[in-house]
Amino acid sequence: MAICHQSPFKLFAAIPSPSSKPKPLHLRCNLSFPSRPPLTSTEPEPVFTSVKAFAPATVANLGPGFDFLGCAVDGLGDFVSLTLDPQVSPGEISISEISGDHNSKKLSKNPLWNCAGIAAIEVMKMLGVRSVGLSLTLEKGLPLGSGLGSSAASAAAAAVAVNEIFGGKLGTEELVIAGLKSEEKVSGYHADNIAPAIMGGFVLIRSYEPLDLIPLIFPDGKELFFVLATPEFEAPTKKMRAALPAEVGMAHHVWNSSQAGALVAAVLQGDLPRLGRALSSDKIVEPRRAPLIPGMDAVKKAAIEAGAFGCTISGAGPTAVAVTDDPEKGKMIGEKMVAAFLKEGKLKAAASVSRLDRVGARLVSTIPR
Repeated sequence: MAICHQSPFKLFAAIPSPSSKPKPLHLRCNLSFPSRPPLTSTEPEPVFTSVKAFAPATVANLGPGFDFLGCAVDGLGDFVSLTLDPQVSPGEISISEISGDHNSKKLSKNPLWNCAGIAAIEVMKMLGVRSVGLSLTLEKGLPLGSGLGSSAASAAAAAVAVNEIFGGKLGTEELVIAGLKSEEKVSGYHADNIAPAIMGGFVLIRSYEPLDLIPLIFPDGKELFFVLATPEFEAPTKKMRAALPAEVGMAHHVWNSSQAGALVAAVLQGDLPRLGRALSSDKIVEPRRAPLIPGMDAVKKAAIEAGAFGCTISGAGPTAVAVTDDPEKGKMIGEKMVAAFLKEGKLKAAASVSRLDRVGARLVSTIPR
């Protein structure tokens, strides 16, 4: 996960007179990134006046799957509302409001420096939208720097909202590419959050050049619950990535490769004990990041002793994620994880139990045109 940072430069504008109202910042979409031809032959007509989209939280890496495995979790996420706005010039987008998590005040309303804005701009470019202006509001349900894919959730919800207001012309891969523009801007070019946020379920990223996404279908008849313990501690993705080794020894490479393979097999078979063992067995990334999160080693130990099949760091952290097959057991595991964060890390934490989100980003409401 990454925080959308404020712009390092200022945009100059005329100073309004005392009687005038400040105008929202409007930026023309075709100035945001180097130009690329639209993917649609003709500009699509909007089919809705307003839409609201939701995108779920995600757990990236899943232990040994650094930058190529991730999944979506139910019940937590961000909302983006999008409206045709005659006060916004054609071909432009404006972020009118950001609400939700108290840290959301850190987020910029400049679309070029906001996760939702970047993804929305890229989808508008792909569609070739030039005739209408859009106003966007972002409701943060995920804390910043939590390791739950907060930036990806904002980007995914925005990408889906723009696509759907124009009739859903783009496919999944195009939406993931639009979200990747956002991730690239704020934390790096990796899809293990944005792909599951858009697609739902478990996703394997086989390749980035060209992009090749493989959904991993967890069996319908199997129960899977994620226990998410999030401490009051921020772990920015850039800082956590900087802690990683520049080189990896052959023994650790072979070990992590075998664990990632076992994890994929366990997902497809619905084998939670094996999934948990593989999830807990990373020897490359977790050993470097865990010491930067106070109490993490104790939290992992507490989760497994309480009956979790496995536990690791969610994304870049600081959230710890454990897996179980029973929601009541999950609550008890969460309590033990929270207690370990407090005792060993001196951090207050909150825990929740969530199912796998099999749907991904989707519309939750529309107003026909």
